[in-house]
Amino acid sequence: MPAALAEIKEQLDAHKGKTVTLTTHESRHRNITHEAIVRETFRSVFVLDLKQEGNEFDRASFNYTDILTNNIEIAFA
Repeated sequence: MPAALAEIKEQLDAHKGKTVTLTTHESRHRNITHEAIVRETFRSVFVLDLKQEGNEFDRASFNYTDILTNNIEIAFA
């Protein structure tokens, strides 16, 4: 796991436009997994396009601290 927010941003910058696997920890016993594309990275947030059924996308944004605190996990393909 990256130790600093800058490292997390660098990793996401390197994977812009690529597919990643996003796991969100909704509650103690509920995790949701999505295939997503890294769309944009900004100073304090990043944007993912979540793949839906067919050719549809849903857009979601997260803070880099979400990864650092294990609220979400991103696996690079």
